[in-house]
Amino acid sequence: MSGNELKFLIGGNWVDPIGTGRHTLINPATEEPVCDIAMGDERDVERAVAAAKAAFPAYSTTSVKERQRLLKRLLELYNRDYELIADMMTEEMGTTSAFSRSAQGWCGRAHLETIIEVLDGYAFEERRGDILISREAVGVCALITPWNWPMNQLVVKVVPALAAGCTMVVKPSEFSPLSSIHFSGLIKEAGFPDGVYNYINGEGRVVGEALSRHPDVDMVSVTGSARAGIAVARAAADTIKRVHQELGGKSANIILDDADFEEAVSRGVHGCYGNTGQSCKAPTRMLVPAARMKEAAAIAARTADSVRIGPPTEASSDHGPVVNRQQYERIQSLIEAGIAEGATLVAGGPGRPKGLNRGYYVRPTVFADVTSDMTIAREEIFGPVLSIMAYDDENDAVRIANDTIYGLAGYIQTPDKDRARRIARQLRVGMVYINQSDWDATAPFGGYKQSGNGREHGEFGLSDFLEIKATGGWE
Repeated sequence: MSGNELKFLIGGNWVDPIGTGRHTLINPATEEPVCDIAMGDERDVERAVAAAKAAFPAYSTTSVKERQRLLKRLLELYNRDYELIADMMTEEMGTTSAFSRSAQGWCGRAHLETIIEVLDGYAFEERRGDILISREAVGVCALITPWNWPMNQLVVKVVPALAAGCTMVVKPSEFSPLSSIHFSGLIKEAGFPDGVYNYINGEGRVVGEALSRHPDVDMVSVTGSARAGIAVARAAADTIKRVHQELGGKSANIILDDADFEEAVSRGVHGCYGNTGQSCKAPTRMLVPAARMKEAAAIAARTADSVRIGPPTEASSDHGPVVNRQQYERIQSLIEAGIAEGATLVAGGPGRPKGLNRGYYVRPTVFADVTSDMTIAREEIFGPVLSIMAYDDENDAVRIANDTIYGLAGYIQTPDKDRARRIARQLRVGMVYINQSDWDATAPFGGYKQSGNGREHGEFGLSDFLEIKATGGWE
């Protein structure tokens, strides 16, 4: 730990909060307390926003080269402390040590590297006749991040905002605070001017709402549940500020009849369970031809049963616990709903895995014969629970895939690229992955419908932190 768990970074200094609230961080693997962190209130928001507002005029006019220099220094520090940051994420949210290094920590590094490269060629100004088109920092930003990918979701907002010339107030989740507190220290060490980056913690209904409605905040970027996104949008409405939302998902994984079922189903199960199922773009609905439901269910069950759930610090564990008791109990209730509503349980089920009597561990679960009216087909579970659904033909598969309030991601498995491309064009989602294609930090990330608005990653994320100005008569 950094020693700043009971402080906030405001105006370039670690200060005592005005708010007196405390949150006890619980290690999800042991259910033992880790530490207390400070929880602020509206008065802390006022201080942090005032610091960001005061820093904006100077920082927004710094050169691109200077901002890039600072980001390169930040990357050096991030790489220096990479192992420490990974260990913090394992302790605070239960991801395995291997996953914290290979994925959780790596995403933060990838976003930093990408934005640094984008700045080399990004056109902040262009001429069209006698008109100058300028892209300028949007202003003071409130960045509200979730617990499930602590570094990914923090860095993917902070870094493009810094690159754009914005100043900011950051409110990460109190359920994964250790890594974000340490990252805040790296920002200070990297030499960003005082007040450019401000860190506070607090409940969403208190600090998040105060940030969203504050008249001196020009933009709110939030990643979280649909409920959180709606609350932010409502609070921000009176001041007509920009609201950028990356929300939930219920992504369909369409396995076509010509796919290698053993491989496609197995990979689909592992894709669903990645990060212990706590990813918004997880392929949680597996769509298979109706005639092959039993075959798919058998493969999925074997795969799920082979997944090793255990202490995240042990090399033998494929996955650790989910983040906290609230999340564990919600997943349990949804598993019970699947059973009650008539889905066929083929693997896993309620309760902890065998041999684990403490910690928020969930059994890797598979339901077959799931229909679109069932709760487990409609709600984002955010745990290692897969729903297998039957379709009649290609058009029916597209219909089922689109039959959701969400529109974050879609997955297609087939050796026929023409079929895959045809289906991809019909999916109402922000991202499509054909044959489990790799995640790319340069590709736009975001969704349609109630999965939010705006885009993150690379030049797309940078653009969302910029306003466009047209100045006529420039010549």
